[in-house]
Amino acid sequence: MSKRKTAMLHYSAPPVVGGVEAVIQAHTEVFSQNGYPVSVVAGRGERGTLPADVDFILIPEMDSQHPEVVAISEVLEQGKVPPDFEAMANRLLERLSPVLADYDRAIVHNVFTKHFNLPLTVALDRMVDEGVIRNCIAWCHDFTWTSPSSRGKVHEGYPWDILRTYRQEITYAVVSRRRQEALAALLGCPADAIRVIYNGVSPATLLGLSGEGQQLVDRLGLLASDLIMLMPVRVTRAKNIEYALEVTAAIKAQGLDVKLVLSGPPDPHDSQSMAYYEHLRALRHRLGLDREMRFIFESGPDPDKPYTIDLPVVGDLLRVCDLVFMPSHREGFGMPVLEAGLIGRTVVSTAIPASEEIGGEDVILFDTGDPPESVSNKIIAWAGRNSEYRLRRRVRQRYTWEAIFKRDIEPLITGRASDA
Repeated sequence: MSKRKTAMLHYSAPPVVGGVEAVIQAHTEVFSQNGYPVSVVAGRGERGTLPADVDFILIPEMDSQHPEVVAISEVLEQGKVPPDFEAMANRLLERLSPVLADYDRAIVHNVFTKHFNLPLTVALDRMVDEGVIRNCIAWCHDFTWTSPSSRGKVHEGYPWDILRTYRQEITYAVVSRRRQEALAALLGCPADAIRVIYNGVSPATLLGLSGEGQQLVDRLGLLASDLIMLMPVRVTRAKNIEYALEVTAAIKAQGLDVKLVLSGPPDPHDSQSMAYYEHLRALRHRLGLDREMRFIFESGPDPDKPYTIDLPVVGDLLRVCDLVFMPSHREGFGMPVLEAGLIGRTVVSTAIPASEEIGGEDVILFDTGDPPESVSNKIIAWAGRNSEYRLRRRVRQRYTWEAIFKRDIEPLITGRASDA
């Protein structure tokens, strides 16, 4: 069965700069990525700024800055309803009705709680009455009636009271618990009648991931992990990879969903290097770490073909990881220590030159003679006290747009409960 169509409505849409417009941009992207047909209906915006498969329908009278709407709003703010108010509301009703009749649901951003275009609010309210909008979701970011800066612009009676009237036919969503409490008090409804759906972030955008890097992160399932450790080294015996596997097994045994990623390849032209690589893969399997430890060499789009990455993609992994792990027996210098330091990632390392001479007390040092459980305890203790790591983990696991869509938005538009 095909997925039903959604219309998203607001006064304006990207590339207009604004908080709500940024949320609309993110919503359209995550809807599109998950295969849900969506269109944006607004009074201002441009088609080219939205995802390629998202339609844009321009209805200029929806814009809060439309000249006629501005003139009407100026009179309304004085507590009077201008003579041309109903004509504008009816014009919007006539323009929007044939458009929205083609959609299974409408997500209306802010129009039911803000005063910026009250003829539009009235038109949408009547379309709910008439069943033109079959499933209406009012996404309420801000409320005029409770705002210190705009409370004086609304008045008792029609049409201002629509902005504080609860309708059972409408599903309400807000962006925080605090907003939920405020809107419930304003509308006179139970707080649990209002959904809380937080805003989210795009890791690829904020971390500056390349297309290849983002695909690799997705294939490895890194963002859902509790702890991401990166070894930006080649597969050689000097890197002490067996020890890294044992430390990873000890961390897993304490209940963390850990990932250890080794970015460099073995030498495919050296039989001893390839034999060492296969030895490590066998050890990984014996330790029960097939899911937790991944060589990039085996993690390409085609798992049967060797895969290598260049330095910019290694940089992607450095920005995604929580710590850089360097249990090397020996290093001439240890460049990953500088790379991790520049982007603010913790280094857990043996006393290689870069760690000892440059990192100093800002690196977590250990000796290869230490039991793996001792090092795993150091890492877990660091994770427990490091507030930056804890917040980063929480955000990447629960507050990316993809996580929010799966947990909160998809159940809202399908009526199915989330497994999250």
